[in-house]
Amino acid sequence: MKVLVTGSAGFIAGYLIEELLAAGHEVVGLDNLSKYGPVVRAFDTHPGYRAVVGDAKDAALLRDILADCDHFVAGAAIIGGIALFHELAYDLLAENERITAAAFDAAIEARRRGRLQKITVISSSMVFENAEHFPTPEGEQRRCPPPSSTYGFQKLATEYFAQGAREQYGLPATIIRPFNCVGIGEKRARCDHEVLSGNVRLALSHVVPDLVQKVLKGQDPLHLLGDGQQVRHYTYGGDLARGIRCAVESPAALNEDFNLSTTQSTTVLELAELIWRKVRGDEPFRVIFDPPFPYDVRRRIPSVEKAQRLLGFEATTTLSEALDEIIPWIREQIATGGI
Repeated sequence: MKVLVTGSAGFIAGYLIEELLAAGHEVVGLDNLSKYGPVVRAFDTHPGYRAVVGDAKDAALLRDILADCDHFVAGAAIIGGIALFHELAYDLLAENERITAAAFDAAIEARRRGRLQKITVISSSMVFENAEHFPTPEGEQRRCPPPSSTYGFQKLATEYFAQGAREQYGLPATIIRPFNCVGIGEKRARCDHEVLSGNVRLALSHVVPDLVQKVLKGQDPLHLLGDGQQVRHYTYGGDLARGIRCAVESPAALNEDFNLSTTQSTTVLELAELIWRKVRGDEPFRVIFDPPFPYDVRRRIPSVEKAQRLLGFEATTTLSEALDEIIPWIREQIATGGI
């Protein structure tokens, strides 16, 4: 199949495009390079890959590319760490709505022409921001209170776009909700500003790379945002990419939504100690707790039964294994100024 992936220079897309190419698909990647600037990926010279520099809000450009595509993975969005949920509260809503509308306008037209089979929408676990049912199943986003953050609310809106396009125009869709993707490739974004955490200035505000760089830079005691009891499911990017590919390929995914996640629950405090041990061994582990950012969700614990049942998908990479890849990469990025 030929697949358009928007947001192709982004973090998850790096894993996804590699996964799609390895499975024999042809991929067109679209990105305006606004987040990281130009990036170099191993698949850039792959004969099945074509990169297009352009704006995902340009519906005419999307229509041109989709004219000979079978699938569309709509991954483009303004996204950043939790610090941005408050600081870019309007832009996260307004710009991402424009991106979403352009994606669906183009997909509806491409479907009308007859080749596009469906759109796969990359939503977010933040649609469950105010959920109180754990593990949280698909469908709970319609029962729990709506997200408090504009980012979470807009991601929920992308799911309603899918509903509207299906009901009015017959556009098939699959909705994907990744949970706390971790891996390599997440660098300092152009829109990020530095945040002081203890004696270390951060620019990512994603917990794994932030904690890794603080430990690597020798912070002691280690500063944690909040009380460290926030629960997350840190899911390796390669596993998420495999799950998205399964959702793109599988007829069982048509007009369905899926939580894609590891089954492993980890508190921020447990994560911090695991990173500490991998970097500093038996040195005494000391922490200090700083005030959290707004919208720091206490628990994000998904049900993954549906993805297992319909897609045969399970995330198999442990957090420890993922960190063995992430820590050396961040060490290199610190040395070269990438983080």
